[in-house]
Amino acid sequence: MLRRLARPLLGVTFVATGTDALRDKDRRQRKAAALGVGDPQAVTRALAGTQIGAGALLALGRFPRLASLALAATVVPDALTGHAFWSEDDKQDRQVQRGLFVRDLGLLGGLLVSVADTGGRESVPHRAKRTARKASRKAAKQLP
Repeated sequence: MLRRLARPLLGVTFVATGTDALRDKDRRQRKAAALGVGDPQAVTRALAGTQIGAGALLALGRFPRLASLALAATVVPDALTGHAFWSEDDKQDRQVQRGLFVRDLGLLGGLLVSVADTGGRESVPHRAKRTARKASRKAAKQLP
């Protein structure tokens, strides 16, 4: 039950974040350029598009682990371009941006938990090991 509530909430957060990034693209592109990104316009659009698309998938419960992994890959670049608190001159702005940066780290933690969450089912590596053990036991029984 918790999973059914948590994943959509996490997904909607990233849909909103990606939409905000598209609206605030000029500032983010300037910060990306300052970080040495080759094509800041393409990178900021790609990050925003990934957040919107993967966030929607996560909210809808479609490919939740893959969507969470894609979103996790966008968090650090988004935090660096969207909430670079170390470059703020005003103390109050720096505090606000630091809080948003830390919030992004918390979202990253939630996404990593979502990536690892199998929904109560066995993971593929665990299932493969179990199947291999069964096959080897079966083969051992058939030996003379």
